[in-house]
Amino acid sequence: MTKKQILLINDICGYGKVATAAMLPILSYLGHSTYNLPTAIVSNTLDYGKFNILDTTDYIQGVFPVWKELGFHYDAIATGFIASERQARIVSQYCREQAASGTTIYVDPIMGDEGKLYNGVTPAAIQSMREMIAVADLIYPNHTEACYLTDHEYHAEGVTQAEADALVDGLRAIGTRSVLITSIVVDGQPSVVGYNHLTNERFALPYTEIPVHFPGTGDIFSAVLIGHLLDGDEIQKATRQAMDAVYKLIDLNKTNEDKNRGIPLEKYLSIL
Repeated sequence: MTKKQILLINDICGYGKVATAAMLPILSYLGHSTYNLPTAIVSNTLDYGKFNILDTTDYIQGVFPVWKELGFHYDAIATGFIASERQARIVSQYCREQAASGTTIYVDPIMGDEGKLYNGVTPAAIQSMREMIAVADLIYPNHTEACYLTDHEYHAEGVTQAEADALVDGLRAIGTRSVLITSIVVDGQPSVVGYNHLTNERFALPYTEIPVHFPGTGDIFSAVLIGHLLDGDEIQKATRQAMDAVYKLIDLNKTNEDKNRGIPLEKYLSIL
């Protein structure tokens, strides 16, 4: 099996196993050549309530011309946290150029959860993420992010299947080809719902929820999902594998004292 080259465009967290710090070891363990471009340098996970953040947009603007001159090309690009509207324009343009030469674009529109935006994420980020979605082959927002992106009202109790389909269609209308919506309750059942543009199929995958919170589980989901997609698995199968991996990792760490630092996933890579 030929392994792929993937670029992670996401933030780097100094204290906490999230974003690039979570995704890079997983994708590397799965055998893919993994590179990274930080969108921001963050002191610690936002769950601690206080943090310092450095926007790296100026750095990124200088990186892309160098990479173009050197002829660097990636089989896939996965974007995560985007620090500003200006950064979104620069990154989305680079993704658009790479996609024209065959690169697959994965976008995790990281903005919020449980009906509200994360600390430090401004309303302007919503439009920035729409720019990213417009160039994507696959996006995987959670329920909250899907609502913000499509101007739908968030309902903590969940949605009907018809309402979930409307969210998926709203995201497709922005420009993405395939869609997953994670952490959404559909007809009373926690699920991941999706649309596979390759088969023109909708699907819903139920799961059992473990009532603890770790930052970075979305990044783990993303890395496992992408790793299996790059190996040629179809979206539904790769999604289930990612869901199972996240469940196992949460279950193994649910008694950890400081959950704000995320899951120490390196010691558990073998279960992936």
